[in-house]
Amino acid sequence: MKFENTQVWGFEHAIRGMRNPLNSWARSDSKYDENGNYILGPNDMDLAKRLIKGGTEHRKYLRQIFISVDITAPIYWWKEFDTYKVGTTSNSTSTMHKLATTPITPDCFETDDYCKELDVGGKSIETIVNENIIDVMEKLRVAYLETKDKKYWKELIRWLPEGWLQTRTISMNYENAVNMYFQRKDHKLSEWSSAFTSWVTSLPYFEELILK
Repeated sequence: MKFENTQVWGFEHAIRGMRNPLNSWARSDSKYDENGNYILGPNDMDLAKRLIKGGTEHRKYLRQIFISVDITAPIYWWKEFDTYKVGTTSNSTSTMHKLATTPITPDCFETDDYCKELDVGGKSIETIVNENIIDVMEKLRVAYLETKDKKYWKELIRWLPEGWLQTRTISMNYENAVNMYFQRKDHKLSEWSSAFTSWVTSLPYFEELILK
């Protein structure tokens, strides 16, 4: 699982808007440094954290801090991510159009915590996968390319394992990220409890605002 091309923006206008209810803009002390990074000042940090503790109705400014990221993850993870529809947008690579264009190898699947030596009926998972899944999928792919008969393509789609990696460009906001973190941080899938949580806590000011 990979997180690439992460971009975060919107802190300046979010912090300005955060102070609108009490017209307290004069107390704002955040600014840009010499490298163009927006640095939260102590006054703004204190207010931002107090509003977060006040609940979702007070921390609306989090919805105005935006995130864009390219995530490469297995289909079984994307099925769970797809429960988060409000405030998120996704643009994916096409399995339908591109599945048959490149060889199907173990690198096409999620293998971060792959237990290769696990015994199943006297054979290791690695042997079973290579002999009975990847080999069959690749033969279907080649048969489709050679014959252009769509029945091979349909079977390729039908039996594609959920470990297949797909890349999507995701846009969301900090409120979405906060909800995902607390709902999934103890999930039994390591893609949530390890990979996602490591990425999300690396976002600018996420730990300082949310976890401290």
